Amino acid sequence: MKALNKKATGDIKGADIVSDEEGRQYHIGLAKGDLAENIILVGDPARPNLVKHLFSEIYFETQVREFLTITGRIGKTDISIMSTGIGPSNIEICVVEIMQICKSPTIIRAGSCGGLQLYINIGDLVISTGSVRFEDTSLYFIPEGYPAIADWEVILALGEAARKENYSYHIGLSASGSGFYGAQGRDIPGLPVKNPNAINYLTQVRVLNFEMEASTLFNLAQIFGFRSGMVSTVFANRITSEFITNEFKRDAEIKCVETAFDALRILEQMDQEKEQHKSKYWSPRMNLSSN
Repeated sequence: MKALNKKATGDIKGADIVSDEEGRQYHIGLAKGDLAENIILVGDPARPNLVKHLFSEIYFETQVREFLTITGRIGKTDISIMSTGIGPSNIEICVVEIMQICKSPTIIRAGSCGGLQLYINIGDLVISTGSVRFEDTSLYFIPEGYPAIADWEVILALGEAARKENYSYHIGLSASGSGFYGAQGRDIPGLPVKNPNAINYLTQVRVLNFEMEASTLFNLAQIFGFRSGMVSTVFANRITSEFITNEFKRDAEIKCVETAFDALRILEQMDQEKEQHKSKYWSPRMNLSSN
């Protein structure tokens, strides 16, 4: 690694951002030019290959640890999809290293979640407007009261993408835990849970779903200054204790990622309309006046 290419005499100075001589980032294994500015993050390393067939052309593909990346073209849009593994600490690694090699990306996470309301069904999509912070990774960068919110244009684009395909979807607040078991109040034999009433409380304050990455992604995006959002497919309903079947799981995953893909293409159109109208912000009237 670049930061360690010094004689082994104890005279070694570490680097805060570790990369090799080509600028390839230590964990994700990517250098400038490997990623498109439109990026989808997924958890499971199997998921990029699950939607590989959607690319009309693939420019780049690699895997380092759990970070599998495919960059290519879908329709007229260059898009990258990267697996991150599970949890906020992995999201931190990905976002920090992505920002060393990308200029101004739009990043959408396409994940899975547990529904927290009775009316949310298995396979439904949840589009996050923001997230209740049940993790502390983001707190190493911001104070506790700092809001974790998605970009409003990304929220609009995800909603439009789901609507166009006639998918069942919900838009609202998520909660992000630092883990799957104790952090989400699960009853685990032999282990005391600090907050066993977490699910009941979040349900009462109308949080829609529980997952593990949104708040860290949203906070880092706000600080770095790029657009971010999240759409997640409901694998479980924590109120009814229902869980998705293996038969249905694959289609639900593809539907979620396809929604993120479509949202990126919609955002590209919105950006073109902003440029046409010389506006910093998108408005629905831009679309009306351009038709």
